[in-house]
Amino acid sequence: MSDREGTVRIETERLILREMTRGDFEALCAILCDAEVMAAAYETPFSREEAQGWLDRHLKRYETLGFGLWAVVRKETGEMIGQCGLTIQHWEGEEVLEIGYLFQKAYWHQGYAAEAAMACKEYAFSVLKAPRVCSIVRNTNLAAQKAALRTGMRQSGKSVKNFRGKDMEFFLYTAERDTK
Repeated sequence: MSDREGTVRIETERLILREMTRGDFEALCAILCDAEVMAAAYETPFSREEAQGWLDRHLKRYETLGFGLWAVVRKETGEMIGQCGLTIQHWEGEEVLEIGYLFQKAYWHQGYAAEAAMACKEYAFSVLKAPRVCSIVRNTNLAAQKAALRTGMRQSGKSVKNFRGKDMEFFLYTAERDTK
């Protein structure tokens, strides 16, 4: 397997979600180092060093947890257009299974985030047998909030988190696995 061919975890109509590899670094920087993209999620862009740390953490999560944020690749072009997957996050003193997503600006408002997030929700419920999944979304990120709603999640909380020394308000969206 070449450096650009991470293990495929999920396939949808238009997308492949696969483990990121070191070869995805430049595509990842196109997301994480973009000021406009990152303003919606974290206020400021990452440096290349921070992007490398981000990638390293997810490569480690694949080894230790079996999941993390995955590369989102358009089937039509083979291009990595974003990342979406599952992570363990802290929310009000509790560890929660979160569906996170970030996409290049050129692919916003085309349904990719909702499509990828829905596939991750189904993976969490059917493969991981998780009883609940959530998305933690900035209060100012209306597009990400809409994507969470399109996956069947409902807003269930809000909290302030500190990132890079700045307090930011976030909403918690959750969905429960149907056990019937």
